[in-house]
Amino acid sequence: MHTLTESLDNIRLLPLARPVAEVDPNAVVVSTGDCTLTYAELDSWSNRLARLLLGLGATANTRIAIAITDEIESVVAERAIVKIGATPAPITDDGSFALGTALGVTTKSQRGELTDAISWLVLDDRSTLQRYLAGSDAPLTAAEFALPKSA
Repeated sequence: MHTLTESLDNIRLLPLARPVAEVDPNAVVVSTGDCTLTYAELDSWSNRLARLLLGLGATANTRIAIAITDEIESVVAERAIVKIGATPAPITDDGSFALGTALGVTTKSQRGELTDAISWLVLDDRSTLQRYLAGSDAPLTAAEFALPKSA
């Protein structure tokens, strides 16, 4: 399993500080060699994932672990976490994470290696994919941060 830091070391990232509206939406923000992700795709995909995280009860005070080996999925997860004001919690080589981490994002291939001490959103799980694809990719609104959370 790769840690988020290891994954990010192997890809080329362009600055995310600028709002997507200020850049060419078709410009590449992440390139892994065989795959690319544009600003528009990053914005859209991370909006959908951010909504799933909010629905699981994540807030601005939540630490969220990322246990994903795919570089593009890792970047989307980190962006979604930052969008909701939560904090990405790095995972160490031994699989531990920062104290206070309440939730994690992972894939089926990684889930078996991870602790059950926190709740995990498994991105490639059928029910997660259905909720993800049914969700809006529109920009998040302030009202969404105040919605009641579902389990």
